Amino acid sequence: MTTFVLLLKGINVGGHKKIPMADLRDLLTKSGYKNVKTYIQSGNVILESAANDIAEIEPDITAAILKQFGFEVSVLVKTRHDLERIFNSSPFSEEKKKASYFIMLHKTPDADLVREASEKVYEGEEYEIINDCIYFFCEKGFGQAKFNVSFFEQKLNTFATARNYNTMLKLLSLSA
Repeated sequence: MTTFVLLLKGINVGGHKKIPMADLRDLLTKSGYKNVKTYIQSGNVILESAANDIAEIEPDITAAILKQFGFEVSVLVKTRHDLERIFNSSPFSEEKKKASYFIMLHKTPDADLVREASEKVYEGEEYEIINDCIYFFCEKGFGQAKFNVSFFEQKLNTFATARNYNTMLKLLSLSA
């Protein structure tokens, strides 16, 4: 069995795409996954699977959620090793890292798209795109940022979902 971390995009935000975590745990357990745990209401799941291929797990979970809850959810699956690599590759100082966001990408974008996206800057906001993650720091906080996840998704031609420093730490500890 391999441990995976699932990051569901955009559930339980502003009353949209509501999925109670207990119902999600039950669904995933009935779908054959083991030791299913969730963390907070925003779609963080740790589970074990006999399948080792993320390309099998993502569509399986997407289809199960669609069938059970009646709407599509983008599902990003990472191994603990992936999450650890992303966390440890932050280009920011420890102080900035603790106040930053990790915008994880479904796929590593093309270098030309990264170059084009990197041309846009806003005062007080810093980001660096490294492989399958955008490391994002904003002096005023994510809610006040001019950049948003949609901007990067459009520019990089992939879907993304963001987690803060504390959530990343918790997901790492829960998946150990």
